[in-house]
Amino acid sequence: MQILLTVAVVLLAGLLLSRLAKKCQLPAVTAYILTGIILGPYLIGALNIPGIGFSSTEQLKSFNIITQAATGFIAFSIGNEFRLSSLKKTGKQATVIGILQALAATAVVDAALIGLHFAFPDKISLASAITLGAIAAATAPATTMMVVNQYKARGHVTELLLPIVALDDAVGLVVFAVSFGIAKSLTSGVIDVLTVIVEPLLEVAASLALGFVVGLLFTLVEKVFHSRSKRMSISIAFVLLTVAVSSLKIPMGGITLGFSPLLACMMLGTVFCNMCEVSEELMSRTDRWTAPLYIMFFAVSGAQLDFSVFKDIAIVSIGVVFVVTRCLGKYFGTHFSAKAVHCPDTVVKYLGITLFPQEGVALGMTATALSLGADGTFIRNIVLFAVLIYELCGPLATKIALTKAGEITPEGKKSARGAADMAARR
Repeated sequence: MQILLTVAVVLLAGLLLSRLAKKCQLPAVTAYILTGIILGPYLIGALNIPGIGFSSTEQLKSFNIITQAATGFIAFSIGNEFRLSSLKKTGKQATVIGILQALAATAVVDAALIGLHFAFPDKISLASAITLGAIAAATAPATTMMVVNQYKARGHVTELLLPIVALDDAVGLVVFAVSFGIAKSLTSGVIDVLTVIVEPLLEVAASLALGFVVGLLFTLVEKVFHSRSKRMSISIAFVLLTVAVSSLKIPMGGITLGFSPLLACMMLGTVFCNMCEVSEELMSRTDRWTAPLYIMFFAVSGAQLDFSVFKDIAIVSIGVVFVVTRCLGKYFGTHFSAKAVHCPDTVVKYLGITLFPQEGVALGMTATALSLGADGTFIRNIVLFAVLIYELCGPLATKIALTKAGEITPEGKKSARGAADMAARR
């Protein structure tokens, strides 16, 4: 009863706050994150009223299944952007920009934080600096997707944005695995080539292979059913199946074979959208079903933000450096790579800004980094500070950039209630 009451309260609070956000011209995703913060352990949740908010981090863990499922559906939707017909036009540009801007963010953050390490070795270790540089590569596909969907953004920037966000996280996973392997070697004094090089490449390959196989099976099974409701149910079942299988960890000699739910579900969506004739309709229906799931996902993300990081001046100072240098790396990496592949001026000017948001993937990386001990805790606190800033400001920055690029109309989305009233008057 308590879990169901919490879900109901979060959904209602998120929806009501989104109306206020609309009046303030803020994206709905910002309202959902604020809902989580308000109902989280640092505000209303601290009152320990059963069913009203999240009273502790332990309680939040019981909602991890929502986070995992939402990540799967978000990645599945992003896979829809990899249609061969679209990739023929934007594939080269998206690939070049996606790789170069991720590497640029890592390089700029690495340079700044390694410099801080040599200036203040007692404040930040070399292992922490290298790991944080790798985490800087990751972007927030969920936040980006929500803003694009809410405002029905269309144009050159949007066409490149969603494939780049997906590719960005694939690059980020590889860069993180290599950097984290180096950080572990610095901490332990032992260099493990298998962990540093083989394991991350194997994870990416295995995730894509899993998504490809399940995507083929999905396409075959979908043909057995003809009603829209059953086809939608099959879509949901296969996304959840892919997320579940992706959680497996398989020991293989000196390494562990793992999967990325993000990459696996992205490949699932890519295979499905290119092989199924009715994929667009099914994906559209699935997006409608997942709307409450996304509200819960962002609310839980907001509730997990740890405000205690503000107590430490060193965390705040290094966090500010991390945020600023990552944004510079993302913006200028995108700016120059977009110029190099002859993108329109709107893409060169505004695409980099839409890549600022950061959350789920970065937080997942911090969970791995905790194995570094004290350095891992330090990394987690820096990323929590950064995610708090990105999640509150990032969606608005994305909206402004897409509006400046002319891809969001000023009037936004029309109300279904208003359309019904107009039809009745006629």
